Amino acid sequence: MASVDAFKAVRQQLLERREDYTEAYEVFEWPKLDTFNWALDWFDDYAADNDRFALWLVDADGSEERYSFEDMRRRSNQVANFLRAQGVSRGDTILLMLDNVVELWETMLAAIKLGAVVIPATTLLSQKDLGDRLGRGGVTHVVAAEAHVAKFEGVADGLTRIVVGAPVGEWIAFEQAYAEDTGFTPEGVTRATDPLLLYFTSGTTSQPKLVLHTHQSYPVGSLSTMYWLGLQPDDVHFNISSPGWAKHAWSNLFAPWDAGCTVFVYRTSRFSAPEALQVIADKGVTSLCAPPTVWRLLIQEDLSAYDVSLKSLVGAGEPLNPEVIDRVGRLWGLSIRDGYGQTETTAQIGNSPGQEMKPGSMGRPLPGYRIALLDPFDQEHDEGEIAIDVRHTRPLGLMQEYRDDPERMAKALHDGYYRTGDVARRDADGYYWYVGRADDVFKSSDYRISPFELESILIEHESVAEAAVVPAPDEMKLSVPKAYIVLRRGHEPGSEAAKALFAFSRERMAPYQRIRELEFAELPKTISGKIRRVELRAHAAERNHGEHAYAESDFPELRA
Repeated sequence: MASVDAFKAVRQQLLERREDYTEAYEVFEWPKLDTFNWALDWFDDYAADNDRFALWLVDADGSEERYSFEDMRRRSNQVANFLRAQGVSRGDTILLMLDNVVELWETMLAAIKLGAVVIPATTLLSQKDLGDRLGRGGVTHVVAAEAHVAKFEGVADGLTRIVVGAPVGEWIAFEQAYAEDTGFTPEGVTRATDPLLLYFTSGTTSQPKLVLHTHQSYPVGSLSTMYWLGLQPDDVHFNISSPGWAKHAWSNLFAPWDAGCTVFVYRTSRFSAPEALQVIADKGVTSLCAPPTVWRLLIQEDLSAYDVSLKSLVGAGEPLNPEVIDRVGRLWGLSIRDGYGQTETTAQIGNSPGQEMKPGSMGRPLPGYRIALLDPFDQEHDEGEIAIDVRHTRPLGLMQEYRDDPERMAKALHDGYYRTGDVARRDADGYYWYVGRADDVFKSSDYRISPFELESILIEHESVAEAAVVPAPDEMKLSVPKAYIVLRRGHEPGSEAAKALFAFSRERMAPYQRIRELEFAELPKTISGKIRRVELRAHAAERNHGEHAYAESDFPELRA
């Protein structure tokens, strides 16, 4: 069977079993691929003469752009021909720094067709970050938005530089692409294992790792993500994510176009929950994927006031607290289906449509992934580090390697398992529950403390917008839980707010779990929005106290 036919067969199998998890999981086998180019072999074939919308971009002022699959096929061919004329060839590396504009999707498709390697870069990067990516990534070509050209001064000399927007200096205007022919003839063949994507992970504790994905690992591996999202060809899928991150490729490119549905994007300079909800209602969005921070903003609105067409809700990026899931369920009658994956993989674990939901659970292993929970001695338990079993079959969604870092790769992948660095527990029904990063879990009086579990409780309090729990030194217990708290609008930091949270902690947590110290402060985050717990741990370990720091012992009346 030809590679593309094998891909199509597995795709169809998953689409037909959208709500039959057990059968989908049991019969699934990754397609055997030899030569395979997702943009040429799958996308162009699906897109030919297909007038259904592939991409729908809506702006805050009400203007919009809509592109059919056939439009995207032809436009990406033009861009591929243009890039080839600028010297881009198979194996070359392109750094792509664009916002959610059509040129982003055109360039991704074009690069795949050419066999080039892409480094998606967030527009939040500093010049220093760019220098690191250009150097370690071996970049030879840059495609960037006009607004970000200045960041490349002095760090991109000698590279092909292409600008999207108004012409700038010696940069080549991207708009020249639209004068190219709409037909495209590839040079040579693409192997499924050829390199395609390089991602610099956001790294909450160390310098970014360079993750290498292939023509099969993300495009075809995203079949597991498609299944978790529950996408069907008639869906309008809205993923709230920014370009440059793996989740954008997951949910704004590969998974929806694996399914053949519409990618919907709402473009605004500042997220507004009421505006986003109105757009979702007005445009008939059927599938919504958003990170926890967005869900927490959405639930502050009266969701029942919006006449939505939503059929599927998904949370992604970090584990979602059960309280958020419960509130959305009460107001919309839909469950937010959480899941789990990494930049290094596609979706590994998830609550797919049709499964019984357990609020707060990550769900069960997705088709194509065999998951084990390992202790430090590589023995399997019902709680331990999440590990992908590769002893018999290596999931296509697993990265090829950490580029130029064999030591780190050997630490992650050895003895038949890929280790994620995350800890979870598995219940009697086979559902997985997130505990925390292996580096984040700590002991207090010999009790194992899951920061995520405590944070999930804290965020149920009406005053709490965000919470992060780390160990603070204690002479008797070695360490005790300390919470860093960001309050919701309308709540002020102070002794009364602290007292209320300590009381809430005593009411809702076991004695060994109770928050013993707390501090109202902004949370340090990576450029991808993940909490930099390493900074909070260091802050707590040094016994640093901010202006609004409190201890439970400050309120002896709570013991009454």
